[in-house]
Order: sequence, then structure tokens, then C-alpha cells
Amino acid sequence: MARQVEVGEKPIARRRAVAVGTLTLASKTVRAVRARTVAKGDPLAAGEIAGLLAMKRTPELIPHCHRVNLTSSRVDLTLSPRGVRARAEANALDRTGVEMEALVGATVALLTVWDMVKYLEKDARGLYPATRLGPVRVERKEKVVEDRLS
Repeated sequence: MARQVEVGEKPIARRRAVAVGTLTLASKTVRAVRARTVAKGDPLAAGEIAGLLAMKRTPELIPHCHRVNLTSSRVDLTLSPRGVRARAEANALDRTGVEMEALVGATVALLTVWDMVKYLEKDARGLYPATRLGPVRVERKEKVVEDRLS
């Protein structure tokens, strides 16, 4: 039987989660991103927006997640010599955590970059020998119960 767990009795708390992840790319792709010559546009800017949108839709993607009211969210993508690093932060005042929102934000941001540069990453067989998604992990999770907030 599939079900969501009951969270109605849990105290409202300030919740914060940070997820980080990487996308490894070929050096020629990193150069194209840096030079702003990617055919579809700026993959870092598009990835950041996609990550934010995805965070808001997490319960539509992961069936057992409760809808939480995000009070703020942020996705930052940075270019490194080996690819792209994502950092996604989700904040809420709610009864359940926001780590899944942060993980979804980081992952979708990186997948968006991959989609935009995949033509540069493909080999002669249409595969991606240098491209690697991950690891993506929760770097930080915080909870402050409301009584301590006032």
C-alpha cells in the first residue's frame, strides 16, 4: 500500500537543507560554456532557473513527499575545470523537511546543463563517455522548532 505519512501532529519548525552535486564534462565542453558559445544559450543560467522550478514541484515528482511551503530557495551553478558544481538551498517553515526539494533542485539544474551541452559531449556512437552526473548529496540539514523561534 502506498501512503504519505501523517505529519499533522509534528511541530512547525524552520527547516533548511542544502544539497550539492557535480556534473563532469569534457574539457572542450567546459571551454564552450566559459566562452558562452553553447548553441542553446547559457546552460548555467538555464540550469539555475530549472532547479528553482523543480524545487517547487518536488511532490509532483516524488510520490511520498509532502507539499511544503518554501519560504526561500536558491540554486547556484559554478563552472570548474572538470565540469559544473551545483548548490541548492531550500528553506521552509513547515512540519516536514526540505532535503528532497534541495536534492531535486540540484539534480534538475545539472540535468538541464547536460541537456544543453549534450551535443558537445556525444561520441561517434551517440554516447557520453566523459559525462557523469553525481554524486548529489545532502550537505546540510537544519531544523529549529517554532518555540525557539520566538
